[in-house]
Amino acid sequence: MNLKTKQGFSLIELLVVLVILGLIAGLVVPNIMQRGEDANVRVAKAEIQRLSMAVDEFYLDTGRAPRELRELVERPSNVRNWNGPYVNASNLRDPWDNPYQYRFPGQHRSFDIFSYGRDGSAGGQGADAMITNWD
Repeated sequence: MNLKTKQGFSLIELLVVLVILGLIAGLVVPNIMQRGEDANVRVAKAEIQRLSMAVDEFYLDTGRAPRELRELVERPSNVRNWNGPYVNASNLRDPWDNPYQYRFPGQHRSFDIFSYGRDGSAGGQGADAMITNWD
């Protein structure tokens, strides 16, 4: 007689594998999510630098600073030598889809450009911290 052995996994073996996968996911997923937010902060810093250069370019062309960031995209009336658009309209919003803030005259520089970060309000830490052109 030839005894056939059962092949497959028992319920306990499957549960152990599921617990192990759950532990791995619990350790890996938060790190991946944090990296995504770190990337958004880096993108916002780069875009603020680009907007600052566009404001400088606008000033060199027109002899005055823009009154609002929208003037980098759309020609303002009564402005001579406007050679824009200096940026795309999509560059006027941060990675969290909030508009970049612009102050002219600035409190820290001749003009201030900043994002309130992920939470959209002043203060905070990490991805919720303000991202500015004066730091």
